[in-house]
Amino acid sequence: MDNELLKINNLVVQYIVDRDVIEAINGISLTIHDGETLGLVGETGAGKTTTALSIMGLIPNPPGKIAEGEIYYNNENLLKKSEKDMRKIRGKEIAMIFQDPMTSLNPVLTVGDQIMEVIKLHNKVSQEEATLRAKKMLEMVGIPGERYNEYPHQFSGGMKQRVVIAIALACNPKLLIADEPTTALDVTIQAQVLDLMKKLKEEFKTSMLLITHDLGVVAEVCDSVAIMYSGEIVEKGNISDVFRNTLHPYTKGLFNSIPDVNSESERLESIPGMVSDPSNLPKGCKFHPRCQYKTAACEEQNPELREISPGHLVRCLYAKQTIEEK
Repeated sequence: MDNELLKINNLVVQYIVDRDVIEAINGISLTIHDGETLGLVGETGAGKTTTALSIMGLIPNPPGKIAEGEIYYNNENLLKKSEKDMRKIRGKEIAMIFQDPMTSLNPVLTVGDQIMEVIKLHNKVSQEEATLRAKKMLEMVGIPGERYNEYPHQFSGGMKQRVVIAIALACNPKLLIADEPTTALDVTIQAQVLDLMKKLKEEFKTSMLLITHDLGVVAEVCDSVAIMYSGEIVEKGNISDVFRNTLHPYTKGLFNSIPDVNSESERLESIPGMVSDPSNLPKGCKFHPRCQYKTAACEEQNPELREISPGHLVRCLYAKQTIEEK
C-alpha cells in the first residue's frame, strides 16, 4: 500500500440554499493507497456522501459547488477534468455503489442489460461479448446467469445490492466507493454482502472508500478509518490506533453508544445534543456544544488536525492536553 491512488487536499464544498450557505465539507484531507480500504464514519449530515460525490464529479451545481481543494487520482487533479473526461473515469477507473439498491437500478431495464450497458460504454466489445461478461459478473456475485433477463422488482433487497455491486465492478475499477452499501439490508444479508465485497476486493485488487455509520462494519472490512463530524475529519488512523487508543470525544461517544453484551449498564450512552446546523456552524470546535470536556478555548479556537503518533491524527484541544500531561 505504498502508492497513493487517491489524495484529497483541503476540500471545501458548499450549497447555496435560499441565500443560506450550507457548509457541507470544511477543508478535509484524505489519502487512499493502492489496495487500501478506508472507512469514512459519521452521523447523518456529516458530509460523507458529499465527499463521495465530489470524487465522482457529481456535486449538483447549482446549488452545490466545490469552493476550494484538490482531488488527485493517479496524480491527476479530477477537479480540472472536463465532464467528457470524467465520464470516461466513472465506472471504469472509479465506481460507486450508491446507498439504496431499490432506487439505484432502472426498473424498466433487465438487470443484465444494466450491467452490459456499463461494459459496452467503457470497452470496445460486441453485444455478444458484453452479454457474456455481464452473465459472468452476475455469477461472480452469486446470482445465476439465467436471471440475466429478469427485472429489478423480481429480486430481493440483498439480491438487488449484489446486482449493484456487479455493475460497479463490471469494468474492474481501481477505486470502489461504497456509500453505506448495507444500510437497507437485514443483518444476515448485511454479513453476506460484506463477505462478498471483501472477496471481490481481494480478487480484483481494488482500493475502497467505505462510507458507513457502523463501526462494526469498519472493524471487519477496513484497514484505516476517518471519523467525520460537521464536514471535518476529527480523527483518523489505522484501525488498531483508532479502536484501541480512541482520542476524540466524538469518537469515544460513537464507541460508547454501541451495545455491549458484557456491560452491566441498563441504558446505552448517547452523545448529548444534536448535530450542528451546517448553515450556522458554531465558532471554534464544531463539536464543543456537545462535548463534556469543552473549555473556553474550545469555543473560540478550532484546533488543527494534529499527528499524535505515526499516522494517528486528532482534531481536539482536550486530546492534545491529555497526551501532553502523560
